[in-house]
Amino acid sequence: MRTIAIGDIHGGLRALKQLLKLIELEKSDKLIFLGDYVDGWSDSAQVIAYLMALSNTNECIFIKGNHDVWCENWLRTDKAESVWLNHGGDGTMESYSNFSDEEKKQHLQFFEQMKLYHLDDKNRLFLHAGFTSMHGVEQETFESTFYFDRTLWEMALTMDKRIDKNSDLYPKRLAHYEEIYIGHTPTLNFNSTEPMHAVNVWNVDTGAAFFGKLSAIDIDSKKVTQTETLMELYPDEKGRNERSLNEILRK
Repeated sequence: MRTIAIGDIHGGLRALKQLLKLIELEKSDKLIFLGDYVDGWSDSAQVIAYLMALSNTNECIFIKGNHDVWCENWLRTDKAESVWLNHGGDGTMESYSNFSDEEKKQHLQFFEQMKLYHLDDKNRLFLHAGFTSMHGVEQETFESTFYFDRTLWEMALTMDKRIDKNSDLYPKRLAHYEEIYIGHTPTLNFNSTEPMHAVNVWNVDTGAAFFGKLSAIDIDSKKVTQTETLMELYPDEKGRNERSLNEILRK
């Protein structure tokens, strides 16, 4: 049995299907999705429907991302936050145009059941963005930190690799966990088209919302699998590629 972490999908159902074919998914495989299933390409609602069906054939863990929070709020209240509309929400709303009220209700329940983080039996942590508490995720003050924080990844990137894990200088945030897997911050921002590894943190968001690929990593073997770029899979669409760099960083 494999455990596979999958990065931010952002409405790219074609990429998700291609990715699962490339990894040669088996029913014994466990899939951990790192959040941001919607906003970007035209199949956001369809991605959610596909994931719901996938959970009937495979063990799946769905982590909640910031875009998922915005979509969940819209499904619950029928009111769209302006920040969401500015970051792909308008396309997600359009993708729901042919979905019934009952189907939308089922999708809302799916969003509500998503986890903010997952800790496995090997002390490996999975979450969308990060956390700030030096005492670990259980002591995090604000829920939104789990799907908005970038400081965890920034800290890992800037750490001196010579610092031993047992040193007093080693960040307590990182020391709590054997490994940490995140999405949220595209590796494209750091000139990498593949998942990045810094200290014990793995970033699996390779910019599928923009001009990157959808990526998966086998967390035991560390084998990386990637799709074509989403622009190739959706040649008649622009995704979120018209956004500025600052908007990308705020995603």
